[in-house]
Amino acid sequence: MRLRSRLNYRILSAATAAVLASFLAASSIAVSPGQSGTEASQPTPRLPNGTPNFGRVPGETGVWDVPYITNMADRIVSVGGVTVQPKAGVEAGRGRGAALAAAQAGGGGRGGARSEPLVPFMPWASAVYDYNSANVSKYDPEGYCLPPGGPRLMATPYPMEIIQLPEQKRIIMIFEGATHVWREIYMDGRPHPKGDDLNPTYLGHSVGRWEGDTLVVDVVGFNEQTWMDYFGHPHTDMMHIIEKFSRPDKNTLHYEATFDDPGAYTKPFTVRWDVRWNPTGELTEYICQENNKYLHRLTDDLGQPIFGPPKKQ
Repeated sequence: MRLRSRLNYRILSAATAAVLASFLAASSIAVSPGQSGTEASQPTPRLPNGTPNFGRVPGETGVWDVPYITNMADRIVSVGGVTVQPKAGVEAGRGRGAALAAAQAGGGGRGGARSEPLVPFMPWASAVYDYNSANVSKYDPEGYCLPPGGPRLMATPYPMEIIQLPEQKRIIMIFEGATHVWREIYMDGRPHPKGDDLNPTYLGHSVGRWEGDTLVVDVVGFNEQTWMDYFGHPHTDMMHIIEKFSRPDKNTLHYEATFDDPGAYTKPFTVRWDVRWNPTGELTEYICQENNKYLHRLTDDLGQPIFGPPKKQ
């Protein structure tokens, strides 16, 4: 794979992260599992067909305030199907900016793969992660306005909205951040494309189904241009994600994702957190990539272009 022959993952500078941390920390709100802030719990809203409504109730505003989760290893709840104890001292579902303390502290004691015994790294993936840790995520693709892929969309600290279109058998997710992208989940029972018809993309190909009140989304077809998280866990184009969304009450979106990437990890592992509903929020314009010509001049530690084809030797 391309990723094995070349470190194709790049990182955001610690200085930039620290500035972002200061800004986001000012508006951070800690949310624990099952909590939805100080508001009284309200019933789960539902669509006319009886399925949970993951979006707004008619006549109201509101968005989901996605938390900033910098390290997926801190959110692991099972490995290879076996339940594990989450990392001690980590606040589940931290709000905006709260998880940026590591960046503010110049990495917050990041110890690379050795400090994350729950992550079932393959040797090459461990080496890539150690490199990203040693450089404090200097080459994070999202720091250069490229989209976050997979569950990182649900861990990038900007509002998002879920729009359900049952009559069209699809669900749309709109993200204010993450380069202002949208995501489409097909609910019509179609399979994933096969072979060359499955074009690798940043967000992959998503098909969904309902299991009771839980939306289960199966995602494949990722390219290798993203990181799993800010800390720099790598992945390959073999990555397969199973996501589960539920809304136990009006103010809480419960999110769970299982990573299965046999190209980078020896076992699947599952992460989990909650997202808080902001009843007065609305999406605003956010253009990260506008006129971003700087990307084309960036090179890595080996003198190779960060974006685009490698230089010929």
